[in-house]
Order: sequence, then C-alpha cells, then structure tokens
Amino acid sequence: MEAWGVALLVCAGYLAVTLLMGVLPGFKVSKSIAGYVAADRAMGFVVLYFVLGASIFSSFAFLGGPGWAYSRGAAAFYIIAYGVIGMVPFYFMGPRARRLGERFGFVTQAELLAHRYESRPLSILLAVLSVAAFIPYLTLQMKGAGYILSTITEGRVPEWAGAAVTYGVVVVYVLTSGVLGVGWTNTFQGVFMMVIAWFLGLYLPYKLYGGVGEMFEAIVAAGKGAMLEAPGLTSGGEPWSWAGFSSAVLVSGIGFSMWPHLFMKVYAARDDRSLRRTVVLYPTFQLFLVPILLIGMSGILDSHAVERPDMILPHMLTDLALSPILVGLICAGTLAASMSSGDSILHSAASIGVRDGVAQAAPGWLDDAGERRLIRGLVVVLSLVAFYYAVGTEASLVDLLLGAYGGVAQIFPIAFAAFYWPRATGAGALAGLLAGIVVNTVFFVYPELRPIADLHEGVYGLAANVPVLIVVSFLTAPQSAERVRAYVEA
Repeated sequence: MEAWGVALLVCAGYLAVTLLMGVLPGFKVSKSIAGYVAADRAMGFVVLYFVLGASIFSSFAFLGGPGWAYSRGAAAFYIIAYGVIGMVPFYFMGPRARRLGERFGFVTQAELLAHRYESRPLSILLAVLSVAAFIPYLTLQMKGAGYILSTITEGRVPEWAGAAVTYGVVVVYVLTSGVLGVGWTNTFQGVFMMVIAWFLGLYLPYKLYGGVGEMFEAIVAAGKGAMLEAPGLTSGGEPWSWAGFSSAVLVSGIGFSMWPHLFMKVYAARDDRSLRRTVVLYPTFQLFLVPILLIGMSGILDSHAVERPDMILPHMLTDLALSPILVGLICAGTLAASMSSGDSILHSAASIGVRDGVAQAAPGWLDDAGERRLIRGLVVVLSLVAFYYAVGTEASLVDLLLGAYGGVAQIFPIAFAAFYWPRATGAGALAGLLAGIVVNTVFFVYPELRPIADLHEGVYGLAANVPVLIVVSFLTAPQSAERVRAYVEA
C-alpha cells in the first residue's frame, strides 16, 4: 500500500474509535433536555477539565497556531497570553452560575442572563449573537479537517470531502449522545493531541536543526531574529504594534470564558469543587501550546514557499519523508483538535438556537421531547451552513477565530453586572449589548474607520457597551429585588 493510503487508514481508524466513544454515552444519559444539554449535571473533574480544554484548542492550534508562528513569529504568543488569563472570571462566576442552573433548571448562558434581567428579547439577541459567532468558529474546524486529509493524501481526498467525512462522524455522535458524548470524546482527544503536540514540537526542531536552542540560533543567524521579538509581525510582514498585540490579548481574554459553549459546561459540573479545581488547573492546558508554536517556528527557514501559512505543518510532514504510520497518527492528532472543538460548538449552537431563540420567540410551542428533536435538526442545519463556508472561504484560521472573539466579548459586561451590580437592568443590558455588537461589527467590516488602526474592533465595542449599560440602567426602573438578590448572593 502506498504511503498516503497507510496514513489515511490510520486516520480512518482514529475516526472509528472516536465514533464509538461518542455513541456509547448515548445509552447512559437520560433522554431529557437536561441529559442531552447538561449531562444530567454529573460531570466530574477529569471529564470537565478535558471538555473545557479540548473545546477551546481546535484547528487553530495544530494549523493556525503554527501558521502564525511560521509567518508572524512572536505575534503567536498572544494565544498563550489570553489563555492564561481567560479562565479567571470563571473561578468567580462559574460556581454562581452552576448553583443558579441547578436551582432554576438553566442549561444555557442566555437562560441565566434573560432570567436575571427579566428580558425575553435579550435571550433572543444572545441566541442570534451566539449562533452568528459559532458559524466562523465551526467553519474553522471544518477547514482544518479538510486541509489535513487533503494534504496527507496528496490531493486524492479533496478538502471538501475530508471535512464532510470528519464532521459526518461528529454529527452522528452529537445527535446520539449530546454533551456527554462530547465529554467522552474530548477526554480521549485531549490526551491524544497533547501527546502528538509534544512529540512534534520537540522532534521537528531536533530533526531540522539538532534541537530547540539550535533552531533559535539558526533563525537569528539567518537574519530573521526580528520574528522572535515581541510583538512579532503583521500578516503583511511589517512589525505588529503593541496596540494590536495587547488589544488582541485583552479582547480574547475577556471573551474566552464568555463563549456560550464553554459557559454552558458549568451546568454539567457535579459540584463547585469540581468546577473550581478545573479552573485552577486549566492554565496547564497552555503547556500544550508551547510545542505547537515550536512546530511553526521550525519552518521559518524552510526554503519552499507555503501558499497558506496554515499549511506549514502538513507541508513539513510531507517534506520530511516520515513513516506513513507516524504521519497518520500526527494527522489524527490534528483531527482530534478540530473535532474536540467542533462537536462542542455544534451541540451548543443548536441548543442555544432552540432554547434561547425559538422557544423564547414562541413560548409554549415546544415540550421537552420537541425541543430535543428540534435541537437535533438544527445540528444538521448548522453543519451544512458551516460546511458551505468552509468550502467557499480562504480566510486564515486564526483570523476567523480572532474576528469571532470581538462579538463574544460583548457578553462579558452584562454577565459581570448580572452577579456584581444589583442596579443593572434588562433595558440597560439589552441596550449595552446592542451598542457593543453594532460598533464591533462596523469596525470589523470597515477597519479603515478605526481611530487607532491596529486596535481590535472588540475594544471599540466594549467602549460603547459599558457606558450604555450603565447610563440606561440608571435611567430605567430597577429589577425585582428578590430576583437580583438570588444572583448577587449566589
């Protein structure tokens, strides 16, 4: 059998194991919405740790992260920086949200916020924002899966076919098992991709330069030492400004714990202790990114031009003439990174779209079984929408993710105020969120309008969001004292 066939066979074996692990939990979890969306609120520390970690580290880690390190050097350090600080809000807000979820039956982020602010329009707006932000995030995962399978088979498997097969597996186990299937597969995928990442991050510098230290010395000797100096370069090869770097870290750090699919996992935690232990130990997941960036930097002196920086890892694998079994395992690790985020995103997007969008727009229309059926239907629809964009767009994987963060970060002020500012009102939350989304979107679509060109559009959105939230809250009647007390004292 040819080398590409062996590598493809290894990837197929990985997909089969993942499918089995994802389907089996479906026989264990209850058939209720709480079972499908929140795993009957019974996730322990280990599964929760990997669900939160593997849900975030995705195709951008194995493809986009090395791509930025290869093309932009130290600019890629922003990924580690925001990951370290991004979970801090969860330590304080997570246990409160978990207890409120248990008390009131919440399974999504918007349910909690809409209840606190007594605002059905807020729930619908959050549903629209969440699904809109999830589409590019899910597109990113599919593009990554398509890239890797197309590369290892030397184009024999088109990118669209690779994405379709990989996410066909994801759709099956998400439909079957819900969030518990996501949890089991994320645990398996998290361990697998960590092992692969550390192997590659140490092996490639050794193979090409004799070691990690020797690699950095060679980069400096070749006159490219500027790539190793923070804040790195822009996509055009010019020095990136500190305003651009720091605002990317700030917006990503603020938005990190506000991703609805991440926030929803607090409801699945068994108790506060499991959740707090997960948050405290979560930064250890950043160690996974160290070898990821070393992979990209090991390609800086590669004499062959790469059409897309995101392709540097597959390009190096094909150039080094590695064992096809090893190539297959490495590619399976990349698929694990893609699927471990894609499954969580897909499950959460469908749950939010139905629970916080359809059910709020037409209250009383759906019973528990009807909601579950509609969520499953939306899983299929969202998969097809993301697949369409994955096939038709050439955007950078990291740029897709960074762009999505600006919108998600707008949720943070109203979430913070829900727990810590009793005077915040539903009208203020709705107005602030709308202002933030509109301003963020305008500066995203028309970057030339930004007063400071390199500043992330999410910063401008937050600068509009917070004052509007405060002013409108003071101008409107306070929320019910009893309801506010439940949140402030949670």
